[in-house]
Amino acid sequence: MNATEYFNSLSGKKVVLLGLGVSHKPLLPLLLEHGAKVRVCDKKSREELGETAEKYSALGVEFCLGEEYLSGLEGDILFKTPGMRTDRPEIRAFAGRGGVVTSEMEMFFELCPCPVIAVTGSDGKSTTTTLISKFLEAEGFRCHLGGNIGRPLLPDIFQIEPNDYAVVELSSFQLHTMKKSPKIAVITNIAPNHLDWHTSMDEYVDAKKNIFRYQDSSCRLTLNADNEILSPFIAEAKGEVNFFSRQHRVDGAYCDENGDVYLSGGEADIFVMNRDSILLPGDHNLENYLTAAAATKGIVSPESIKKVAETFGGVEHRMEFVRERNGVLFYNDSIATSPTRTIACLKAQKEKIILIAGGYDKKIPYEPFAPYAIEKVKVLIVMGATGPKIEKVVREHPDFDAGKLKILHAETLEDAVAQAAQAAVPGDKVYLSPVSASFDLYPNFEARGNHFKKIVEALS
Repeated sequence: MNATEYFNSLSGKKVVLLGLGVSHKPLLPLLLEHGAKVRVCDKKSREELGETAEKYSALGVEFCLGEEYLSGLEGDILFKTPGMRTDRPEIRAFAGRGGVVTSEMEMFFELCPCPVIAVTGSDGKSTTTTLISKFLEAEGFRCHLGGNIGRPLLPDIFQIEPNDYAVVELSSFQLHTMKKSPKIAVITNIAPNHLDWHTSMDEYVDAKKNIFRYQDSSCRLTLNADNEILSPFIAEAKGEVNFFSRQHRVDGAYCDENGDVYLSGGEADIFVMNRDSILLPGDHNLENYLTAAAATKGIVSPESIKKVAETFGGVEHRMEFVRERNGVLFYNDSIATSPTRTIACLKAQKEKIILIAGGYDKKIPYEPFAPYAIEKVKVLIVMGATGPKIEKVVREHPDFDAGKLKILHAETLEDAVAQAAQAAVPGDKVYLSPVSASFDLYPNFEARGNHFKKIVEALS
């Protein structure tokens, strides 16, 4: 079934949108345009939805809002929000009555007319996804970038041509119920994450496997050769498997001891560039480039890869420079929603920094963060639900020295920035790299990062 056939088939059908967030707002007018009878079920109130509710109510959209919003799950098709588990009783009941449960991303995979390259992992997804699209564009291809990176793609389905590429970032939430895999699947790494949502680490890993579970022999799986958790995936892959590594030579893309990046696996290894060509700092960004290079091997030329490396300044909220104030540099790394992300940030530092950390508790271990904080941080400002946990693992580490690492406490992000600015001297760097998710105070890491930038810009 193509996109035209699918959307025409929705005429007269009762379609439920569970949540009116990023993925569903642009989908709603497309459903109405094709004659669907739409009901929106959202925990927000009509006042919180504001003009959106008024506009679509006038067009005949039904709304079931507030605490009892799940009682409105009645219809033919349900588009669920990525963060809603399908084992909720209300969703099971919907499916039990014969309703089809799907998602914006699942339907995009079913209908997309061009090859899809999809990226998942615990860290590095957004930068790697962006790099792949930049590589392809530098090579002359037309790309459609979206998914968990913040842009839904199903509403654009009629603008996508067979010779294009769709480059998609996928979270474990999105993958949890996926029954179709991309042409090229990429897994950057896997470490404990989102264990507040997944029932176990095993379920989290199993969700990630859906990115390649439904591939065939014509497909490719690109894996991190330096991540032990991914080793068993090789035997389960149905198509070509290639790798990336910054530690040793592999079939795919690697970096040698001199910092030279190569594409490998053919008759001879192909030199791409030295890592010094990469504008973005840190080993983790080198890994992002190796990942994207391995994924696009045979599609993108070394010249295109190097061109992007020399010009690409990074993705917003990822070690993003905000401003200089009185000789102090402020950086926004709000994407760091887990210890491994903040550790990557700290590894990239040559001097000790001032770090603002803390947020929502995803029930993951913080102990791995402690030695890097002791080595790379001179002032640690903790806040939020995980602030006490972060402080505890740092103080209990055997190498902790209160004379070398000062720990401060903040009630709000404004308070944290003010304390950081007061503690800093010319030449210091201040990072928001929270080691934690944002949901205790913010709807997402973007909102947290934007608030941080606003606060920093407002400093006199």
